[in-house]
Amino acid sequence: MFTERVEFQGPHGKLAAKLDMPDGTPRAYGVFAHCFTCSKDVLAANRISQGLAERGVGMLRFDFAGLGASHGDFADTNFSSNVEDLVAAAGFLREKFAAPRLLVGHSMGGTAVLAAAHLIPESKAVVTIASPSDPHYVVNALLSEHLDTIAQLGEARVKLAGRDFNIRQQFVEDASGHQLADRIAQLDRALLVMHAPNDDTVEIANALRIFELAAYPKSFVSLDGMDHLVTGREDAAQVAAMIAAWSGRYIDGV
Repeated sequence: MFTERVEFQGPHGKLAAKLDMPDGTPRAYGVFAHCFTCSKDVLAANRISQGLAERGVGMLRFDFAGLGASHGDFADTNFSSNVEDLVAAAGFLREKFAAPRLLVGHSMGGTAVLAAAHLIPESKAVVTIASPSDPHYVVNALLSEHLDTIAQLGEARVKLAGRDFNIRQQFVEDASGHQLADRIAQLDRALLVMHAPNDDTVEIANALRIFELAAYPKSFVSLDGMDHLVTGREDAAQVAAMIAAWSGRYIDGV
């Protein structure tokens, strides 16, 4: 396999991306959406996308606006803008190669994939890895102690994963405005839910809710012993292998 740096126009500026490609003609193409405040180069995005490329799937991983090498100010972004970026990523693949049949999202990226799938009509298979069942989970889990400050001042400086970010009231309001239960129930795509039982960042109850809401075909894989960020090299390789094996019946062919 090989990796190519690319960029494409998103709704809020240029988005930086990497395209992990198999040596031969791809079986299909997919998009990988990274975790909250992460980037396309976080270990899970890098290793899982490359693992899928080694198994014949061309994978586009990109930085959401305001993160990594993409344009934009993170403080101006929100869950809605992440969904828009995902749709733009699919549009780039559709125009330059072929529309993605596989959508993979890690943590909040998986939540965004659930919200965006219906806007990418060619998608056949959706995978969530350690994902919240609703974007407001991030507000409750990570921002609760800052909500009063955000409400009073309009924004607050918040440390997330060891880095400082400005979080504005519009982010909180936007997250609260998305109710994904109906969207998950009407996904109309094969779904694979992957989650570690002892995930201490996103409780496994989120995965169970996603699975319960979704219609068949759906599958659940317990990522026993893995951490939220899937930092183990062997762990990421195992996740990639399972996704490739599971998704084949949905993304190959037509």
